[in-house]
Amino acid sequence: MEEAFNIKIGFGSKEVTLTILHHKDYFKVIYFGGIMGAVKQVAGDWELMDPEEVDAGDLPQYTPDLKGERLEIVLDEDQVDTIGAEIEHYYSDEQD
Repeated sequence: MEEAFNIKIGFGSKEVTLTILHHKDYFKVIYFGGIMGAVKQVAGDWELMDPEEVDAGDLPQYTPDLKGERLEIVLDEDQVDTIGAEIEHYYSDEQD
């Protein structure tokens, strides 16, 4: 069963809320209802997955809208470790 939860990460001087959806052996990263990408843990390190490896299911791909009012972010290697740490924190809190 896929489990979704929210995390908050800093992006510049702002904070954004991302939805994380556990799927198979990786985690989809969702922002404003679209999939930004996915991360997985490999040998203790968090890695950004290639978009071709991610099963989007019925969710659309996230597309930045520079005219919108939301903060436009791009998922890249800089955020992967932060997102991974928040995922680990979520699961460690769940076990307490």
